[in-house]
Amino acid sequence: MANQSTLRPAHSYLLRQYLRLLRSAPKYARVLTAAVFCVVLGGFYEKRRRARKRAEERAGLSLVRRNSEVRLTDGSRVIYVPYKTKTAKVVLKPTKPTTFDAHRRLFLEPPGGRNFRRAGVPGGEGPPLNTKPGLNLAFLHQLLSLLSIMIPRLTSKECFLLLLHAMFLVSRTYLSLVVARLDGEIVRDLVAGNGKRFSWGIVKWLGVGGPAVYCNAMIKYLQAKISIAFRTRLTRYIHDLYLNDSLGYYKVHNLDGGLVGGNVDQFIASDLPIFCDNAASLYSSLGKPFLDFVVFNYQLYRSLGPLSFAGIMVNYAGSAWFLRRLSPPFGKLAASQGRREGEFRGLHSRLIANAEEIAFYGGADMERGFLDRGFKELKQLMEGIYGMKIRYNMLEDFVLKYSWSALGYIAASLPVFLPAWGGLGGLSELQNSSSGMGGRETDRMKSFITNKRLMLSLADAGGRLMYSFKDLSELAGHTSRVYALVSNLHRVHSHAYFSSRPELFSLADIQGTLHQGYFGIRLEGVPIVAPGLWPRGGEEIVEDVDIRLLSGDHMLISGPNGAGKSSIARVIAGLWPVYRGLVSRPRKTSNAGLKGEPVTSDMGGVMFLPQKPYLAQGTLRDQVIYPHMEADMREVGMTDYDLMAVLETVRLAYLPAREGGWDTKKEWKDVLSGGEKQRISLARIIYHSPAFAVLDEPTSAVSSDVEGLLYSVCKERGITLVTLSTRASLKKYHTFQLSLDGNGGWVVERIGGEVERGEVERELEELRSRVLLVQGKRERLEAVKAELGKVWVQGGEELDGDVGDEVVVGGEDEMGESYAEVKEGESYADAVKGVDLTDSYADIVDEAALEAVASSLTTSTMSDSFADDAASKMMGESYGDVAEDASTRATAAQEAEVKEGESYVDAVKTE
Repeated sequence: MANQSTLRPAHSYLLRQYLRLLRSAPKYARVLTAAVFCVVLGGFYEKRRRARKRAEERAGLSLVRRNSEVRLTDGSRVIYVPYKTKTAKVVLKPTKPTTFDAHRRLFLEPPGGRNFRRAGVPGGEGPPLNTKPGLNLAFLHQLLSLLSIMIPRLTSKECFLLLLHAMFLVSRTYLSLVVARLDGEIVRDLVAGNGKRFSWGIVKWLGVGGPAVYCNAMIKYLQAKISIAFRTRLTRYIHDLYLNDSLGYYKVHNLDGGLVGGNVDQFIASDLPIFCDNAASLYSSLGKPFLDFVVFNYQLYRSLGPLSFAGIMVNYAGSAWFLRRLSPPFGKLAASQGRREGEFRGLHSRLIANAEEIAFYGGADMERGFLDRGFKELKQLMEGIYGMKIRYNMLEDFVLKYSWSALGYIAASLPVFLPAWGGLGGLSELQNSSSGMGGRETDRMKSFITNKRLMLSLADAGGRLMYSFKDLSELAGHTSRVYALVSNLHRVHSHAYFSSRPELFSLADIQGTLHQGYFGIRLEGVPIVAPGLWPRGGEEIVEDVDIRLLSGDHMLISGPNGAGKSSIARVIAGLWPVYRGLVSRPRKTSNAGLKGEPVTSDMGGVMFLPQKPYLAQGTLRDQVIYPHMEADMREVGMTDYDLMAVLETVRLAYLPAREGGWDTKKEWKDVLSGGEKQRISLARIIYHSPAFAVLDEPTSAVSSDVEGLLYSVCKERGITLVTLSTRASLKKYHTFQLSLDGNGGWVVERIGGEVERGEVERELEELRSRVLLVQGKRERLEAVKAELGKVWVQGGEELDGDVGDEVVVGGEDEMGESYAEVKEGESYADAVKGVDLTDSYADIVDEAALEAVASSLTTSTMSDSFADDAASKMMGESYGDVAEDASTRATAAQEAEVKEGESYVDAVKTE
């Protein structure tokens, strides 16, 4: 304790001495001491940070995750983005439905061009009013509506970036004033020959250069950050509005049709970044010049007087009016260029999407013609735009550079030639009139250089303000396109289609109901209508459909091409509107995790398999569990071992080993064959195990044995199947059949019912009667064979008894040709030529075919598909080929000549 008490005075004494030294030290010494102290502390901190980082790397403490995304209970998503040895955490919060409701009025009730329309007035029968892009009230409304998305609240990140940007802009303006004054002092000292003050001015100039460079760099950096922040807000907002349960990504192209000049991808990937860049630069291109304009005008007013200030103001107003009158419509031109760019890009996208079909047809020349024509239109438009720009830029440069510079020289000369109207400069001129000529010249030089610097900065600010009119016009064009995209998505999302006189089956004439949550599939008085693009009406394909399917009621929907089979699936799925009646179906929920247990109707769930298999980007695992993600699969308790069991069910167990494992990423649509794609789709059905599955031509590229296995597995798991197909062989797996006639009619029948049984029995009786007619021909065949056993050749020798059997080409079991009778006294060749062997053989073939069909119909059961019986009939028809072959051989036998001294059998064999 004693030792500690003796040390305290020493520490306190050193502290007091240090504080006394700081008080007595000059200002620059204190600043230098503080800087050294901060550098030392920063060095220690950096040393500890690097040591901790190396320790983490050695210990392997970096975060390792198998999943890059985690979903929270409130719908938010947490994404972990790896970077080197660190992992950044990004939280994505979905847009609330209340936000969409609040913004709907802004985008569905736009102003009517230059005259702002009162809110609540219907917008007519067409899409939201697309006014001419330009600097009008509509542009202001569109920009403020989009700003409400990009800056949602005052406490947002974007608002903080804008505030920080404004601080640097103000600092840059202050530094410009300091540089202008310092420039005048340096020139004054140089002219006066004061070396000491000139050297000190150079030091101060270098000292100001560091903060000025930092401000300029931060202004550009913050402008880029603001652009990225704006784009992030808008992109997430559009994605939430575009990809949701209302199926906006499907309806905006197939039902709405309000987007002109490109698809949604063109708007999001091309127009949106340009709009965000222009909007972010607008803040600095308008805010900074306007601030400079105000500050520099005030300084020049004090320095040059009211006359110069008035002249400068008149010059600005006249230049702005003159350039505004002669300015081309840059907003309209920017919108037209964006539309042409979108159309040209769409031609290339269409070529890429249909490359295989075009290659089969050899349509490269026609597609080249389309592309050349589209590029020619785009080139002509761009050449016209550049021609107008170069003429306007020449005029603009002359006005802003040379005419304003001449006016600046005149304004700077007023304090010299008219001191009474020269402000502070004129007052200084009058006060220094009694002094020597050298002092007056140096003061004039200082004032001129300072005023020149201020006027140059003012001219730069005024020039940027003038240039900003052109930037605003271009921004208006991109704003109109982004606003059109968001307004169309809002209209699709809220189904805001109104018309005083809607067409029949248009989007304003929807009176039906889609009910989700039913324990089956039910359609009550629902017409199947192919919708037209708004505001046109649709076309009715199938008249009012009434069906009801419960668990276990497997249905086959059949009919000719274009009859409306896939259209029924689109109506049930909600892709097409329910114009009349009621459609009820389960919700789109997944029952993954049952692991082979049968699904029950109370579990719900319905899944749709389109006719064209879809393979998403991602791993092999993602293809099987789509639309689930790996996190969803782990959440329901499924593992890769369970997925292997699913692939074994669809006969694809070899895929993980062949492709390199579950985590392999490839372009799967090019790797897998057609049959493998269809079996992947069926594997998704088995994985999700919905109560109902609607399949559109699910096994067209799958063999019959695999087809039967897949249907059997789905039935065993309790999945009720609704199949859309033209293949009658699928009837055996279903209970009901909905037949479409292609003219709007339909009928529902129970497979194996009274109607089908009666048709089969009638056909069976007809075939039996035809078999009885063949009996006489069979007796004729036996008689011919008996006569052929008594054939005599020239010379009086009698053939052996088995010669007739040798002459039979093909034998009795193979349905050989019929035999000719040989009359007494004539050669066998002559007898053969007089008989038509083909007709007799055809009768025998008909008899065999009829017997085969009759046998098939007799042994078939009514629960089996009639297509199986038809297959037996086709086996009988295949005998026609055999008949044709036998007819050819019979003709050869007729033309064979029996040479003298040889038997007929040898002659036939030789021939």
